[in-house]
Amino acid sequence: MSNILGVLARVFVDDLDAAVEFYRGVAGEQEPARFRFRDVELARVGPFLLLSGDTAAYRDRVATLLVRDLAPVIAEVEGAGGQVLEGPSPAPNGRRLIARHPDGAIFEYIEGGA
Repeated sequence: MSNILGVLARVFVDDLDAAVEFYRGVAGEQEPARFRFRDVELARVGPFLLLSGDTAAYRDRVATLLVRDLAPVIAEVEGAGGQVLEGPSPAPNGRRLIARHPDGAIFEYIEGGA
């Protein structure tokens, strides 16, 4: 059984309200989950994670991965020569961490975020 439950495409937008309406249409009218994290307003609409506000610190992330458990992610990343950059720590949607993979790609992982 895969540890990865899903992948959210990160989309940086200027107008969150307008973007939510568009992505609701693309995602099939799914109700968005809106929340705030630090200085950023976010909305999860189906497979899209919309970010608006002071997003400069978050633009290096390739995607957000929803996982069952962070422990195997940490073991795999560190075992392969990657690095946990932040976390694990609590966040609005579950425990999260930011990891740099051995190839340099940076991902956010959210535990139990299905």
